[in-house]
Amino acid sequence: MFKVLGATWALLLGMMLLMLGNGMQGTLLGIRGSLEGFSTFQMSIIMSGYFLGFLGGSRMTPELIRRVGHVRVFAALGSFISAIIILFPAITDPWAWTFLRVLIGFCFSGVYVTAESWLNNAVQNENRGRALSLYLIVQMAGITAAQGLIVLGDPSGFVLFVVPSVLVSISFAPILLSINPTPRFEAVKTMTLRALYGVSPLGCVSVILLGGVFSAQFGMAAVYGTQTGLSVPQISAFISAIYIGGLLLQYPIGWLSDRMDRRKLILIVAVIGGAGGVVGFLLDDIFAVLLAVSFVIGGTSNPLYALALAYTNDMLDTDDMAAASGGLIFMNGVGAIAGPLATGWIMDLFGPQGFWMFIGLLMLAIAGYAGYRMATAPHAATTEENSAYLPVSLSPSSILVESAQGYLAETMSAESDTETTETKQTTRDN
Repeated sequence: MFKVLGATWALLLGMMLLMLGNGMQGTLLGIRGSLEGFSTFQMSIIMSGYFLGFLGGSRMTPELIRRVGHVRVFAALGSFISAIIILFPAITDPWAWTFLRVLIGFCFSGVYVTAESWLNNAVQNENRGRALSLYLIVQMAGITAAQGLIVLGDPSGFVLFVVPSVLVSISFAPILLSINPTPRFEAVKTMTLRALYGVSPLGCVSVILLGGVFSAQFGMAAVYGTQTGLSVPQISAFISAIYIGGLLLQYPIGWLSDRMDRRKLILIVAVIGGAGGVVGFLLDDIFAVLLAVSFVIGGTSNPLYALALAYTNDMLDTDDMAAASGGLIFMNGVGAIAGPLATGWIMDLFGPQGFWMFIGLLMLAIAGYAGYRMATAPHAATTEENSAYLPVSLSPSSILVESAQGYLAETMSAESDTETTETKQTTRDN
């Protein structure tokens, strides 16, 4: 672990600061938009813009890197992020905010692609699993800590927007001054969506629906909190509980994933998440219940993404694992773009509690489809055949997912070679 930290501390520190900035701006906009009198529908369009830009950035940034290099792309996109965050309180118009959200989503996606390619280059394959785990912890810790910073100022003012802008600007210093050499960038491998769905329908459907769940959490949670009359500290605690749940329950669910039928575990975890949504819809006026529901929703949705990824890997040949990453990210991105729009529409129909209704329905839909697949396609990988479970958050770039997939493929190939050698040795001994 210390070896991994020694090789990646600058990247991890920079990403921590980036996640602080990103976590702050997402929550701040939800609160400030309501204070400015933006409707739920307008806020849903604004929030979906981030995910539209994020998806576009994940597709276009690799070409930018090939043209001008990592350092220029990283610095340019970082400068845009800092400037855009400052513009939000200066231009309080919903359509301007939508445009800025598309831009900031594009820029953050590009920054993640660039930083994660550096991360891949900084570690060896034998340490890659630990590096990915550390990266997940840093992501979750940064976005959770960002919620605590929200309470230090007035969301109706200007100062709270300056803080994330400064954090993002500072985040590039440890990365750009410490990372050497610049890695050679290779194109992400591809697999058609039709082929990927044919291999793992449950994995694909789960990833799409989870995109909607995550974007509702990240984009509309602060809007929901403001509309229900929560104070800023309460909104901060409410959103923090989502990410704390995702961090703490990732590993217990991962441990179970390697020891039982993954389809059954997907069904169980999704049912728990769906039940949490129902409880939130009925009892969200009790703040302690609201925190517990947030913890459960975050603790089920985040591990479900990694679980769907692991289940998809069970159905793939090792050579195809990395190639599947682009398709999975694209599907997740499509679901994420639609998430805030659907959430806003349901909240307009049923009030703020529609936030929980939307999340609960998506989680129960995952459970229902898992049950359907178990009934109609009874064959599943045995626990001995399961690929390894790696914690991957709901907001990675295709670079990170490809790295995780490639790491698993190489690990499985190495284990297979070892078993073959041992079998041959036993045969000769006999």
